[in-house]
Amino acid sequence: MNNLNVKILLLAIILFFGSFRIADEKKPPLKLALLKYNGGGDWYANPTALPNLAKFCNDKLKTNFELEYATVDVGSVEIFDYSFVHMTGHGNVVFSPAEAENLRLYLQSGGFLHIDDNYGMDPFVRPAMKMVFPELEFVELPFSHEIYHSAYDFKSGLPKIHKHDDKPAQGFGLVWEGRVICYYSYETDLGDGWEDQDVHNDPEDKRQEALKMGANIVQFAYEY
Repeated sequence: MNNLNVKILLLAIILFFGSFRIADEKKPPLKLALLKYNGGGDWYANPTALPNLAKFCNDKLKTNFELEYATVDVGSVEIFDYSFVHMTGHGNVVFSPAEAENLRLYLQSGGFLHIDDNYGMDPFVRPAMKMVFPELEFVELPFSHEIYHSAYDFKSGLPKIHKHDDKPAQGFGLVWEGRVICYYSYETDLGDGWEDQDVHNDPEDKRQEALKMGANIVQFAYEY
């Protein structure tokens, strides 16, 4: 392991041993983070999604998130400042070997990545994540998994928010040493459901489903 990786690992240990799980008013606010990546895909899609999710979690779970999210490059040391990183987009995703190694170390060190296919991302994000964990495969999580029952109960698993290709919504995980380190929501588009209502004109019941599932993912990321 080179000196940079040693420094990153030490930083990760300090950050994650000191990270909070559910709100503590004595601690400063936390931020959700959005992953910036190369390849031409629109990583910046759904700009109102994370602020709305943070507000929902603060209101319903009594968390202490800042409403303004952070943007972190996949290859940056700054990614280790955040316990929860969200990734979205419609198109191409490219990780360099160094970026893939950095993301791998982040996830192995206790970080959590939520990938939300905003439609058209699937054929690109799977090979990119294979660079990060060549030895792992995405596995569909059963409806009984904790992520569907952490804050709100989803007996049928991931809710369907947008039609897209009219396939059933599926939730996949990458599991490292028994821990789900990455959750991939496919064929649902939770992020669109988190956006301001006038952006997509989703029915309120669908927006609430999306926000509740988002709260489940956030709570799972911090508690498991």
